[in-house]
Amino acid sequence: MTKGCTRREFITSSLTASVGLGLGAALACEPVRQEEMPGDSMVGGGALEDELTIYNWSDYIGTTTVSDFEREFGVRVIYDTYESNEDLLAKLQAGARGYDLICPTGYAVDVLRAFDLLAPLDRSLLSNWENLSPEFLGRSFDPENQYTVPWLWGLSGIAYRADLVASPPDSWGVFLDEAYRGKMTQPDDMRDVIGCWLKYRGHSGNSRDPEELAQAKADAIQAKENLKSFVSAPVKDQLIAGDVWIAQLWNGDTAQARAEEPEVAFKIPREGSMLYLDSMAIPRSARHPKAAHAFLNFILRPEVAAGISDRSGYGSPNAGALPLQTRPGLVPTPEEFVRLEYQEDLAEATALWDRIWTEIKVG
Repeated sequence: MTKGCTRREFITSSLTASVGLGLGAALACEPVRQEEMPGDSMVGGGALEDELTIYNWSDYIGTTTVSDFEREFGVRVIYDTYESNEDLLAKLQAGARGYDLICPTGYAVDVLRAFDLLAPLDRSLLSNWENLSPEFLGRSFDPENQYTVPWLWGLSGIAYRADLVASPPDSWGVFLDEAYRGKMTQPDDMRDVIGCWLKYRGHSGNSRDPEELAQAKADAIQAKENLKSFVSAPVKDQLIAGDVWIAQLWNGDTAQARAEEPEVAFKIPREGSMLYLDSMAIPRSARHPKAAHAFLNFILRPEVAAGISDRSGYGSPNAGALPLQTRPGLVPTPEEFVRLEYQEDLAEATALWDRIWTEIKVG
């Protein structure tokens, strides 16, 4: 972060470069030659394993990130995707093995650490660590950055078809409007859906208060009558086709949709929203830790991080990447910043949230 730059000023500049809706082409650049990055291909004093398995969110990586890594390091990458932190947590807590890198959101890192499911990083192998902005380090879910490498950050808001909606929807309450019945979606994501209804009523999106959560459940069930479905990744295509007019969606996914349909727009609701940081981590059960560290150091290169942000539409925590990003950005107003908050671990309230989400889905 630039000396003398305030936290808000830094986030504003980051959003300008990284959160915007005009999605440009992925950064085109030649991968840095091996002799220019000493130590990248030799981890722990030995050659890398010949395979790496990554489990990440869908559409959440650069166009050539994986192929560039494979070509330079001679490692075959197996790349699988998921659609929610709850899917990731359920699989790992059930004993799934074989993943070398995962990408949990901050609150999910708390859960994974509580269950001792993450391996500590060998920071001596991450020579490009200094490219990360201090703004995204030392977060509450990993204060010493022992387990995580910041990946991308963003927020949830309202995506809409400007050519099909009379006026830009500026409140979560739009999902209660019967005029758009069957033309709206919310994500299949407990934290974002319940969180938005908490914000709608003026509460924290991390609330553990039973009465506040009961009201959020009632609002969600009422809104459900107007929804086409709870859906995450596929909604981008539905927005592009015009089958969906309004969707609760993440800013980066909206950017991906707008790249194909310029009438797709994005609005931060007046009640506020949730800000999140996703990070790469190595599960304790990882079978290829050397290759995992090599990939982490690779994505910490500014030009690689810029390519990931440009392709996904989400903000990069890599300070060195910011000057390389060319996409126009969305800058939240100071009033919008005040209403943004990070998602946090719900601790003992997780069971209550889980029960409420189940009741919303089946109710």
